[in-house]
Amino acid sequence: MLKIKKSEIADTRTCDFSKVSKDELLEASHEHIGDVSQALGLFRAMLELSSGEHDFDKLTEIDHFHSDFKGGFEETGWWDNHRRINRHHIDKEDGIPSDVNLIDVLEHIADCVMAGMVRSGKVYDIELPDELLQRAVKNTVELLKNQVEVEDE
Repeated sequence: MLKIKKSEIADTRTCDFSKVSKDELLEASHEHIGDVSQALGLFRAMLELSSGEHDFDKLTEIDHFHSDFKGGFEETGWWDNHRRINRHHIDKEDGIPSDVNLIDVLEHIADCVMAGMVRSGKVYDIELPDELLQRAVKNTVELLKNQVEVEDE
C-alpha cells in the first residue's frame, strides 16, 4: 500500500493559492515528487515481477512445449494454454486478461522485439487496438488507485 499525505497545496482548483507561501509550495512540491516516485516504484516492482515470471511454462511444461514444438505446433494444446496463463499475449483475443494493464503492454512489446531480434533480426509490426490500449490505461489507473491510501495531514 502506498501511503501519501492529503494536501490541497499546489493545486489552484483546491486551495486559495493567494495564501500559500513559497516554502509551503516547495514542501508540497517535494511531497508530490515523492508520491509520484512511490507510484513509479510500484510499477517498477510490477515490471520486475513480470520479467521474473515471463514464459515460466516454457520451463515448467518443457515436455509439452517440446512435443508441440517438434510437431510444428500441429498440436496446439501447450500454445493455447500458454496464451491463457501468461498475460502478455495481448495480440490474440484469448490472451487478453480482463484486467489488462500497461505492464502487460510493455511485456508484450519486450517479448515481440526481443524474440524478433534474436530469431530473425526483424521485428514484426506491433499493432494493438486503440480500445485495448485505452482499457489497459484505465485498468492501470484503477490498479494504482487501489494501492493508494491517503492519510490526513
